[in-house]
Amino acid sequence: MDRITADSSVCGGEPCIKGTRIPVWVVLSHLAAGDTTKELLEEFPSINESDIRACFEYASYLAKEHVA
Repeated sequence: MDRITADSSVCGGEPCIKGTRIPVWVVLSHLAAGDTTKELLEEFPSINESDIRACFEYASYLAKEHVA
Protein backbone atom coordinates (compact mmCIF):
# COMPACT_ATOMS: atom_id res chain seq x y z
CA MET A 1 0.00 0.00 0.00
CA ASP A 2 2.70 2.46 -0.99
CA ARG A 3 0.07 4.77 -2.54
CA ILE A 4 -1.70 5.50 0.75
CA THR A 5 0.02 7.53 3.46
CA ALA A 6 -0.92 9.02 6.79
CA ASP A 7 1.06 12.06 7.92
CA SER A 8 0.02 14.10 10.94
CA SER A 9 0.90 17.29 9.06
CA VAL A 10 -1.44 16.47 6.14
CA CYS A 11 -5.23 16.42 6.59
CA GLY A 12 -4.90 15.85 10.31
CA GLY A 13 -3.22 12.49 9.78
CA GLU A 14 -6.08 10.96 7.78
CA PRO A 15 -4.99 8.33 5.25
CA CYS A 16 -4.54 10.10 1.91
CA ILE A 17 -3.40 9.26 -1.58
CA LYS A 18 0.36 9.77 -1.56
CA GLY A 19 1.44 13.17 -2.85
CA THR A 20 -2.04 14.64 -2.51
CA ARG A 21 -4.35 16.02 0.15
CA ILE A 22 -7.14 13.69 -0.98
CA PRO A 23 -8.27 11.41 1.86
CA VAL A 24 -9.15 7.81 1.09
CA TRP A 25 -12.66 8.31 2.48
CA VAL A 26 -13.36 11.06 -0.07
CA VAL A 27 -12.58 8.74 -2.99
CA LEU A 28 -14.63 5.91 -1.51
CA SER A 29 -17.60 8.16 -0.68
CA HIS A 30 -17.70 9.50 -4.24
CA LEU A 31 -17.74 5.96 -5.60
CA ALA A 32 -20.36 4.86 -3.06
CA ALA A 33 -22.53 7.80 -4.15
CA GLY A 34 -22.47 6.47 -7.70
CA ASP A 35 -19.67 8.46 -9.31
CA THR A 36 -17.80 6.53 -11.97
CA THR A 37 -14.04 6.14 -12.05
CA LYS A 38 -14.00 8.43 -15.07
CA GLU A 39 -15.92 11.13 -13.17
CA LEU A 40 -13.62 10.77 -10.19
CA LEU A 41 -10.53 11.14 -12.37
CA GLU A 42 -12.01 14.28 -13.93
CA GLU A 43 -12.86 15.70 -10.49
CA PHE A 44 -9.42 14.89 -9.07
CA PRO A 45 -6.93 15.09 -11.95
CA SER A 46 -3.95 14.51 -9.63
CA ILE A 47 -4.92 10.85 -9.08
CA ASN A 48 -5.06 7.84 -11.38
CA GLU A 49 -6.80 4.47 -11.54
CA SER A 50 -4.06 2.81 -9.49
CA ASP A 51 -4.70 5.31 -6.71
CA ILE A 52 -8.41 4.44 -6.74
CA ARG A 53 -7.60 0.73 -6.55
CA ALA A 54 -5.26 1.46 -3.63
CA CYS A 55 -8.19 3.11 -1.81
CA PHE A 56 -10.21 -0.08 -2.25
CA GLU A 57 -7.27 -2.17 -1.07
CA TYR A 58 -6.89 0.04 2.01
CA ALA A 59 -10.61 -0.23 2.81
CA SER A 60 -10.44 -4.00 2.35
CA TYR A 61 -7.51 -4.18 4.76
CA LEU A 62 -9.45 -2.18 7.37
CA ALA A 63 -12.55 -4.32 6.94
CA LYS A 64 -10.49 -7.46 7.47
CA GLU A 65 -9.03 -6.28 10.78
CA HIS A 66 -10.67 -7.79 13.84
CA VAL A 67 -11.68 -5.45 16.62
CA ALA A 68 -11.59 -7.03 20.07
